[in-house]
Amino acid sequence: MAKLRLTLALSHYDRHIPFFDGSVQADGVDLQVLEVGQSNPLKHGQDRHERMLQKGEFDICELSLSSYLIAKSRGMPFTAIPVFPRRLFSLSQMWVNNNAGIKSPEDLIGKKVGLSTFQTTLSVLAKGDLQAEYGVPWRKLDWYMSKDEAVPIKPLDGVGMQILKPGQKIGVMLEKGEIDALMVPHPPKEALRGGGNIRRLFTDPKAEEMTYFRKNGYYPIMHVVAFKDPVLAQNPWLARSVMEAFDKAKEACVEYYDDPNWSRFVWGRHLFEEERTVFGEDPWPHGVKKNRANLERFIGYSLDQGLMEKKLEVGELFVPSTLDT
Repeated sequence: MAKLRLTLALSHYDRHIPFFDGSVQADGVDLQVLEVGQSNPLKHGQDRHERMLQKGEFDICELSLSSYLIAKSRGMPFTAIPVFPRRLFSLSQMWVNNNAGIKSPEDLIGKKVGLSTFQTTLSVLAKGDLQAEYGVPWRKLDWYMSKDEAVPIKPLDGVGMQILKPGQKIGVMLEKGEIDALMVPHPPKEALRGGGNIRRLFTDPKAEEMTYFRKNGYYPIMHVVAFKDPVLAQNPWLARSVMEAFDKAKEACVEYYDDPNWSRFVWGRHLFEEERTVFGEDPWPHGVKKNRANLERFIGYSLDQGLMEKKLEVGELFVPSTLDT
C-alpha cells in the first residue's frame, strides 16, 4: 500500500535536521518537508503562519502558539499535537533605546513599544511577563506593530495600538528614538551591528531567565505543530505517527552535541553541559503533562489581552489520541 503523501512546513532548526536529511520518517507517511521561514525567506518562502491559517497551504505546519489559540477559539479547522519546536524567554528579546530613560521594566509605562504583531507569540508572552513578573500593566504602554496580524483581531478599547505605515522599519525607528522599546522574536539588525543606541532592557538577561525558569518551571512555548482538520479526519492515526517522528528527531538532535565540534561555537559542548546544569535533562519536553502549566499560563495571557474569543482547556487544544502524553 502506498504511503500517504503530505506536506510539512518547518523552520530549519537543529532539531528539524533529521526531517530535512531524511534520517527520520513518520510511519506510513511520505512527508514532503518544506523549509518555510516566518520572517526570513528560505527555500520555500516565508510567512508560514499566514499561509497555513489564511490559505491552508500545508497539511502539517509549525505554527505560532498564539495564532493557533485564536484560530482554535474561533473554530477554525486546525488541530495541534503537543510538539513544541520553538521556545523563547521573552526577557532577552526586550530592547530599548539608550536615550529613552528606561532603566527598569517600570520605566516602560507610557512609552512607545514596537512589536512584530500584537498576537505574535513573543509579543503576548512579553506583555504578559511584564505584568505577571514585574508588575508593569501592559495596557499602560503604547504598542506599535510592524505588520498585519496573521488572524484578524479587534482593536482593544483603551489600549494604544497602531500599525506602522508602509516603508517604516521598526528597528530603525528604535535606533532613531521614534519608539522607545522593541520586543520581537529576533534581535533587530540595528542592535546586532553594535555601536548604536540600542541595548537590552535587562543588563543580565540570562540571570533574569534563570530566575524565571526556577520560579515557573518551564521554558516558554512559542510554536506548536498543527494539522488541517480534514487531513486528520481521514487519517486519525497520523497524529501519533507524526508525534513519534518528532520525538525521534529530538533524540537525534541531542546526540549531535556529543561531538564537541558539531556546532561552529568554540565552546558549544560547554554550553550544552551548562544548560543541562541550569535547566535539567530536557527543557524541550513534548506531550501534554509536562507542558500543562506552561500552556495554561499562556492561555491566561491570551485571554487577558483580548485575543482568544473564549477560554479553552489544555485538553481542547490537541488531538484526543495525544492527550495521554
